[in-house]
Amino acid sequence: MPYQLKNGDWKAQVRKNGKRKERTFSTKKDAIAWESQLRQTDTAWEETTHTTCLGEWAEAYLDSSRERFVEKTYKEKRIAFKRFFQEVDPYIAAVDLTPSTVQAFLLKQKKERSGYASNKDRKNLLAGWNWGMMYMTPQLPKENPFETPKMPEVRSPRYVPPEEDFWKVYNLAEGQDQLMLLTFIHLACRRGEAFRMKWDDVNFKDKLVRLWTRKRENGSYEYEWLPMTEELQIALSEWQEQCPVKSEHVFICLDQMNFCVEYYGSPFTVRQHFMRKLCEKAEVKPFGFHSIRHLTASILYHRGYDLSVIQAILRHKSPTTTNRYLKSLGIEHVRDALENLSKKNGKKPNGEGGLGKIMFGGK
Repeated sequence: MPYQLKNGDWKAQVRKNGKRKERTFSTKKDAIAWESQLRQTDTAWEETTHTTCLGEWAEAYLDSSRERFVEKTYKEKRIAFKRFFQEVDPYIAAVDLTPSTVQAFLLKQKKERSGYASNKDRKNLLAGWNWGMMYMTPQLPKENPFETPKMPEVRSPRYVPPEEDFWKVYNLAEGQDQLMLLTFIHLACRRGEAFRMKWDDVNFKDKLVRLWTRKRENGSYEYEWLPMTEELQIALSEWQEQCPVKSEHVFICLDQMNFCVEYYGSPFTVRQHFMRKLCEKAEVKPFGFHSIRHLTASILYHRGYDLSVIQAILRHKSPTTTNRYLKSLGIEHVRDALENLSKKNGKKPNGEGGLGKIMFGGK
């Protein structure tokens, strides 16, 4: 007999000749009818080869993803599958999934959420199918049904603050907080990379800092060394001596408010409201930690540094990724060129100084 699932659907199942078949229906009546029909026919039980259902594929891929990717990436993939199975029966055979079914699902995501959200689900499901084509037994069909056209997107560009706004915020910060901001702009590091930084990763002798990341295609935990500017070296050295708590991590929680007491002396993980409060105090448009990474790239770009130099600082494996970072900045060079059309003296546009001089001694 069918039984009801937590989401309200009805699970039908039939056992015959040592085999079992299952299917989910929206009503109990349909589930009973399917069970009755399956018991009366023999043709549906004649196949001897195992056919992978969509649910088996999803479970196998997510188990693999849990081991290969960081928790955030794994959760993103898991949620994509959850949404997919709200529209598509997980018990149908993988060979029966058609591009038209996938397209209908993605189109609904676009209408209800956005084109960007739809394409994000497509990316994860596409990757999952490609994995199944290589590693599952039996392998998934070579025709990937998720290889459908992407949905049109309307994406807002990431806000990159003016350099002067960053320094306003920096000048209002104190102690460890100011050092943290200096680290972000001098190393163009990601939030997690800064929060995971340990004193073992700071080589004062050779003036190098080691940054660890999992932002790689296969989820590997890798590190790269970056040169440490003289200003950052002095600031880090002073903090190592002055920090009231001896810890292996460079940046730790020192707040002693009620909700922070249990985290005292532990490394940061989020610092959710830190930047917003500083920006409000400095009376500038709010920006976050990752915007500082973009700001570093922007400053170096406008200082005229080669793409290869910026790529090395951002630690991108591919110059294409760096190009995407800088794409939105290119319009300013177009503006400079157009402005120079009306300048007979051909003066170089302003923009000297700042981080470029701090990091590289000018150019």
